[in-house]
Amino acid sequence: MAEAEPVPEAALNATESNGTGALNATAKFVATPEGTALAYGSLVFMALLPIFFGALRSVTCSKSKNSADAPETITSRDAARFPIIASCTLFGLYLFFKVFSQEYINLLLSVYFFALGVLALSHTMSPAVSRIFPASFPNKQYQLLFTQGSGESKEEIVNYEFDTKNLVCLLISSVVGVWYLLKKHWIANNLFGLAFALNGVELLHLNNVSTGCILLGGLFVYDVFWVFGTNVMVTVAKSFEAPIKLVFPQDLLEKGLEASNFAMLGLGDIVIPGIFIALLLRFDVSLKKNSWTYFYSSFLAYIFGLGLTIFVMHTFKHAQVWTSTAESKQLNETGSVISPLCPQPALLYLVPACVGFPVIVALLKGELTEMFSYESSEEVFPASPRITSFPTVSGSPASLATSMETMATGSSPRHRRVQPTSMYEESSEEAEPNEESSESEKKKDQ
Repeated sequence: MAEAEPVPEAALNATESNGTGALNATAKFVATPEGTALAYGSLVFMALLPIFFGALRSVTCSKSKNSADAPETITSRDAARFPIIASCTLFGLYLFFKVFSQEYINLLLSVYFFALGVLALSHTMSPAVSRIFPASFPNKQYQLLFTQGSGESKEEIVNYEFDTKNLVCLLISSVVGVWYLLKKHWIANNLFGLAFALNGVELLHLNNVSTGCILLGGLFVYDVFWVFGTNVMVTVAKSFEAPIKLVFPQDLLEKGLEASNFAMLGLGDIVIPGIFIALLLRFDVSLKKNSWTYFYSSFLAYIFGLGLTIFVMHTFKHAQVWTSTAESKQLNETGSVISPLCPQPALLYLVPACVGFPVIVALLKGELTEMFSYESSEEVFPASPRITSFPTVSGSPASLATSMETMATGSSPRHRRVQPTSMYEESSEEAEPNEESSESEKKKDQ
């Protein structure tokens, strides 16, 4: 979950300013109890912000024409494939950092995450900025539309609607982005990281609880394997310079904003449990009981799991600690100084807590079946029309498929007799006996 930033190799063999000799640095940074508590407490607080507010925004997130506001639904098939895709991506990055120059890769990634971060931060701060502007502010509407093809075959690729307030948010976010590109400051990194996490919790929707269990279970195995079984994740985390983690300095009290020894928490440890907690909040809302029992239980479970991760790291010394002491240093293949202790995967504790707590609550309340049968894709958002009745459909599967194909194509492969309504069916049934009786009377006359 958390680790200290590496000590550069140059610092281990520092040269005196007069050039007369080399000075081997043997002093190492030892975080004070106050600095450690402040760093980990701040990380926990920052992790809770995108989960809480992202879950609230996921409830009111409606399916609009604006592609930036449309949620992406994760199905059980997506959840089952996600750990495999994540493993391939992680190992691919590991190979890239081994084969190509780390400097050029990070340059490309910095530009890529600069663009993503500006858009994510702009979307995050847009509701707050909209409340600041007065009603008399000249707010003009704009639309960015990309289409493919022409005529009747024209297809929309991007349909993004925005206004002047959104442009102001984009300008402010661009300033933060330039600050991050030039300085790589930890505050700018955290602003982008919080924006990524909040947008992920808001816009990524699990369709049901079973899908959430599949996703969290798969990533539980993924996290444990790549952290405990190999050095791939540690290597990528050391080499990857992008706002994909939240950081907070442990030496902030000593060095202020120029501190350089950081504790960190990956965004995956926030977004993955966060989208499951957001699903439970939407389930609470669907129950219409004016209580958020499952949301609060899972939210407290996340705090418990994150606290347990920190406790285990400091109790059993599983955190990856960078040192520069002469008696304990071990040089790896890149010359960095790294202790032989391995890091601790946060999902190892977060997944059982976030899944187990709500399931226990559902068992105690007798709502376990109702919780697992809830479908988030069927929920009705406040801005969407509400369907109150559905037509009755009857017939064999083959006839239904044919009728659906007819409606889609607008042509009928064969002529079908239109079935009368129930009112006319009754009248026709009454008319049939009358016709039979008239025919029998005619035969008698003959």
